[in-house]
Formats: sequence, structure tokens, C-alpha cells
Amino acid sequence: MSLKKALLAATVLALPLAAQAQPVTGVYVGAGAGYNYLQNGKITGPDDRTFDVGNDNDTVLGEVEFENGFGGVVSLGWGFGNGLRAEIEGNYRQNDVDNISAGGPLPGIGGTARTYGAMVNALYDFNLGLPVVPYVGAGVGWAWTDYDTVRSRFTPNNANVNSVTINDKDSQFAFQGIAGLAFPIAAVPGLALTAEYRFFGTLEPELTVVTRGPTGVATSSKVDSENYNHSVFVGLRYAFNQPVPPAPVPVVAPAPAAAPAPARTYLVFFDFDRADLTDRARQIIAEAAQNSGRMQTTRIEVAGHADRAGTPQYNQRLSQRRADAVAAELVRLGVSRSAITVQAFGESRPLVPTADGVREPQNRRVEIVLR
Repeated sequence: MSLKKALLAATVLALPLAAQAQPVTGVYVGAGAGYNYLQNGKITGPDDRTFDVGNDNDTVLGEVEFENGFGGVVSLGWGFGNGLRAEIEGNYRQNDVDNISAGGPLPGIGGTARTYGAMVNALYDFNLGLPVVPYVGAGVGWAWTDYDTVRSRFTPNNANVNSVTINDKDSQFAFQGIAGLAFPIAAVPGLALTAEYRFFGTLEPELTVVTRGPTGVATSSKVDSENYNHSVFVGLRYAFNQPVPPAPVPVVAPAPAAAPAPARTYLVFFDFDRADLTDRARQIIAEAAQNSGRMQTTRIEVAGHADRAGTPQYNQRLSQRRADAVAAELVRLGVSRSAITVQAFGESRPLVPTADGVREPQNRRVEIVLR
């Protein structure tokens, strides 16, 4: 599996579950596993003991090629809430031997190379406000390289050697670089799917090689072997102290504006050709004044009217005097004059339509409208 394919697969898996990322804060744990490629390793050592290639001491004696393998990591870390993380890690990698060459391919190949160790890593998350968080890191530590019965039957350049076997392990300083992507999972706050590439290497381990001649006599010597790994891991990480995203605030529709109170109308009637107020008229005006305070009225309309018994000009003036009389009484009862509008319509708006010159008591009126 290539790095490109692994990252693509991780992206596809995470898309339905992605959530906007939050910085890792506090304790977290992680684990991952996947593909490991162990580079071909050169074996160096004294040329007179094993593969017999070259003429100087500590020269390249041969090369070990490995099959595709697997590996995994587990980690315990702390996020500082600003993108920085620090963690301790345990790791394991394994690859079977594919070929051993020393001046040419050797027959009877077999064995397994394993590496396991502990690392201290520093990482940084790039929180870009996206559903995916890129991160990079580096680490140092200590690792054990274990060659489990890595062997060949004989070497073509040395008839005195029937078999070569490395069945040993050694520990060395280890180092690694990390680049990955984290996909937060919305359904579980703090949980993220991770996909990452790691380059992992150690200083050359020193291993014991045993050669056996035709008589079966074993001879031991020390050789060094390279150990460089390229890993692609997919895993999970869980941060324990991640805040739970707040529930979406329900959108409350604004309450509809209260319907304006219906206007109230009061009718004040007058005697023929008069503009003075009768006792009944004063009672009606007092009721209107009282209700205007209770209703928190913003405007009081006072409109004067007349019947058609006189000329239009005279009736216009008469309706004005009637409206002014009602407005003055309202003010006397405590209504602010600024809240009152006064209009006169003469005989133009009769309550009861009549012919010209007809005296109609209901048309001799003032209308008080509270709004």
C-alpha cells in the first residue's frame, strides 16, 4: 500500500464523521498500525569472517533485502491547547528477509528482522479551522533491533563457508520524523482518526554473525547493519479533556408585535346652532379623558361636524367652534393639548345623509377618537 493510497482511504473514511477541530488539551492516548518498508540494509564488518567481499576491514560485506512488513505504535501524551503536543511512544516493526546478497544472490534465505523501542516525541497540530488537522513531529528514543535466524546456506565466493546465520539483537539510539492528518469524529468529542507517515531509524546495531564450514565448526564475528524504516499507519487518538461542543442555540422567532389597541370613538351631540356643552356632553368627554389615560393613548382626534341647515361656510365655522369646545374640556380634565388634533368638516361628512337645509340632530356632533 502506498502512502498516497493510505491517506486517501483515511480521508474517505473520515468524511462522514468530520467535525471542526479543537486543539488537543490535556491527556490523550493513541494507537496506530499499518505498513512498514524496511530499506535494504548494508552489512559491514571484517571481510575475512563472513561474506568475504572486499579487501579492507569493516567494509561492506553484503546487503539484506526485506519483504513488505507491518508495524504499530501506541502513545500517551499531553496537549497544551495551542497546537503543541508531547508524548511517549512504544513501537514495533517486523519484516521478513527476502534476499541476502554478497557478490551475488545467496540460496537458502530466511529469517525475520524486528525493531521495537520507546520514543519521546514533540508534535505540532496546524489548527486551520477545517475538519482535518495536519500535524508534524519528531522524536528520539531507544530501540532494539532483533535479527531472528537471518540466514543463508552458503556463500558462492567462499567454499569454506556452508552457512551464515545472524540470530542476535542489539539496542541503539533511535530517531524519527512524523507527518500526518487527524480527522476529528463529531459523534465522539475528543476522538480522531489519524493517518500518518513515519521515517524511523537507528544507529547501526552490532550483531553477531555465525559462519559454519563444511565440518560444522562455528565461527562468530561482529557485523553492523543499517536500520531505516518508512511506515504508513492509520489509527485513532482520544483526548480526554476535549470540551463538548455547545448545543446549537435554538433560533427563537421574535414575538409578533402586539396588535395596536382598537381605536375607541365617542360621540358628543349639540343643540341646533349651538357650540356649548350640555351636561350629557360633559359626561361623555369625561369618560373619553379617563379612558385615554388607561389605554395609554398616543393620539386623540377631535373632529367637529354640522348638519345642512345653514350655508356650508357657516357650518364649517360652527363645526370648528364645537371641536374647539370639546378639546378645551379635554384639556381641563387633564389631557395634554399636544396629544389632541382638532379638525372641522362642516357639513361634508354627515352621519345621516340628508337633503340641503334639513336639520338632523345626529349630524350636529363632535367625534372623539382615541388611538
